[in-house]
Amino acid sequence: MEKLSCDLLIIGAGSAGLSLAAGASQMGADVVLLERHKMGGDCLNYGCVPSKALLASAHMAHAQSHAAAFGIRNRTAEVDYAAAQGHVQNVIEKIAPVDSQDRFEGLGVNVIREAGRFVGNTEVEARNTRITARRIVIATGSRPLVPPIKGLGSVAYLTNETLWELREQPEHLIVIGGGPIGMEMAQAHRRLGSKVTVLEAKQALGRDDPEAAGLVLDRLRGEGVEILEETSADRVRQEGDHIVVETSKGDISGSHLLVAVGRQPNVDGLNLEAAGIETSSAGIHVDTSLRTTNAKVYAIGDVAGQGQFTHLAGYHASVIIRSLLFALPSKARSAHIPRATYTDPELSQVGLTEAEARAQYGARLEVARFDYSHNDRAIATRQTEGFIKVMVVRGRPVGATIAGPQAGELIATWSLALANRLKMSQIAAMVAPYPTIAELNKRVAGAYFSPRLFENSIVKRGVWLVQRWIP
Repeated sequence: MEKLSCDLLIIGAGSAGLSLAAGASQMGADVVLLERHKMGGDCLNYGCVPSKALLASAHMAHAQSHAAAFGIRNRTAEVDYAAAQGHVQNVIEKIAPVDSQDRFEGLGVNVIREAGRFVGNTEVEARNTRITARRIVIATGSRPLVPPIKGLGSVAYLTNETLWELREQPEHLIVIGGGPIGMEMAQAHRRLGSKVTVLEAKQALGRDDPEAAGLVLDRLRGEGVEILEETSADRVRQEGDHIVVETSKGDISGSHLLVAVGRQPNVDGLNLEAAGIETSSAGIHVDTSLRTTNAKVYAIGDVAGQGQFTHLAGYHASVIIRSLLFALPSKARSAHIPRATYTDPELSQVGLTEAEARAQYGARLEVARFDYSHNDRAIATRQTEGFIKVMVVRGRPVGATIAGPQAGELIATWSLALANRLKMSQIAAMVAPYPTIAELNKRVAGAYFSPRLFENSIVKRGVWLVQRWIP
């Protein structure tokens, strides 16, 4: 067996592992990177990238049939589903070189395309190689959670990992799961011409602000997506060419079934017990510095159980690189980590929702709000459905909710504010180009100050005195 030693061993070449490997290697560390499957991990191959590419195809189809308001005749889009999936693959291929083995080897990383298995506190075996490292980082990500629904194993169901292999357009897509993945793919397939039914055991988009989620769900229902909430999927069976889902509200029959009920951490096969690393159903136990119960081993990204976002994985890498390379203390924070659902309209959140903020701060909370319908750019593009609201305590934002066009872009300003403890006055001082959707961020800050300026008797009295006594 070949033996290697290194400064840093990273297990997993997804977003978290690649970000860390690139930074550490370019700053002089001896880095070994293990990857048992595809470089780029879930985000590039099965998640963020392909889903947004298919949503883009669906947007183009929808735009053709909703152009009359702009003086262009509506026409029903002629959808080539296989070609749309070809577009998805083309997008993946264009991005793939950035995450490729060749690129990282060019950066000085020793890339080994094998699975890793702990055999000691600081030792990992990868087939015929035993690697000893000063520090080890687990960045193995997550995979689709397959629920224990009776009969599911007897039908050809889809997940976000297998959906992209499909070339025949679903006649009727049944989606089990009303979270972000389920709702994004539901809208995409409806706009591409499929009938779509979503089954959600609780509330669709239930993690989000109810008002914001309601706006998105109303749009999807208006486009023809059937969304059945408080509806459990109890059993699945095959009937000829169709899949039948037995639910608490009756049987639903469709041509294809997508399971999108969540994700689970990839810890199988790592033999974590040999390194004294503890886990739970959420992932690997880590402290605030992202260190596991083994002081020599860290866990970052999805497998750390703190959220399943590519940008969170990249943030985790930036946190631990201080400790790994410079022995400096570093802690991961979560209040400024945003999330977004890329339906149309989009839905984004950072920090506390209104309900969470009210529970935490009570009467000290103020909520500033501004609607898209008062934004000139939104009016020009006929995208006036939506709002932004910011939860404020003593002049500082503690959370922001946005539902509407470009919500995923707008939320970045509020992540910046929370990360740096900015005040609403500093957001109000910003100047956005006119006319842009970005003005919404400034206008909602203005909405926070308006009552203080225009409804304040002391302010009005001061203006009255100045205008009469100052020459």
